[in-house]
Amino acid sequence: MDPRAFHSLSYGVYIVSTWDNGRPTGCTANCAAQITSSPATVMVSINKDNYTNKCISDCGHFALSVLAENSDPAIIGTFGFRSGRDFDKFSSVPYTVLDAMPIVQDSCAYIACKVIGTMDTPTHTIFLGEVTGAEKRSDNPPMTYAYYHGVIKGKTAKNAPTYVADAPAETGKYVCSVCGHVYTGNVPFEDLPDSWVCPICGQPKSVFKKA
Repeated sequence: MDPRAFHSLSYGVYIVSTWDNGRPTGCTANCAAQITSSPATVMVSINKDNYTNKCISDCGHFALSVLAENSDPAIIGTFGFRSGRDFDKFSSVPYTVLDAMPIVQDSCAYIACKVIGTMDTPTHTIFLGEVTGAEKRSDNPPMTYAYYHGVIKGKTAKNAPTYVADAPAETGKYVCSVCGHVYTGNVPFEDLPDSWVCPICGQPKSVFKKA
C-alpha cells in the first residue's frame, strides 16, 4: 500500500479547540469535513493519545479555527507538536471567545459545535458536531494540507491521520528534535542568533540536532 495516495484527498489545516475545566486547549488537525447542511453537522478526527480528545469528550463541545495561507505557521507547530497536558498552548497564541468557544484570532473562519455523536476507530475518535455558530472572518484563502507541505515545508505530527515518516535528513543537516523540520537556510546554522526559533513549531535553536 502506498500511503502517499491518501494525500490526493482534499485536506485543510485547522486548530481544533475546546475547554479544559475553563482553560482553552486544542490541537492541530487536517481531517475535518461537513457531513450535512440541515442541520449543519461537521466531523473531526482526533487521535486518542491527544489530550484534546479527552477534553472534547469531557466538555461536549469543540470548535474549528480554519487557518489561512498567511496564518503564522508557528501556530501549527504550537498546537501540533506539544501536549496540552503540560503546556498552555493558548498562552502564546491570541484567541477570542466566540459562540462560547476559544477561537484562534489568526484564522479566516471558525465553526463551533456541540458533540452529538462519536465513531470509534483503533487510534482515533471521530467527533460529530452540530454547528452552533460559524463565521467567515476574512477573505484570505484557507490553507490546504498541500500548501502546508509544499510551500511552508511543514511537517506532520505522528498522531495525525495522514502521518508518513519522512526520509532521514542528509548527514550534516540540523533537524528540529520536536517537529522534524530540517534547517536549509542560507546562513550557517552555527551563525544563527540564539533568539532564532524553528519556523514550524517555534522551538528554540537549542532543540536542533545535527543529523
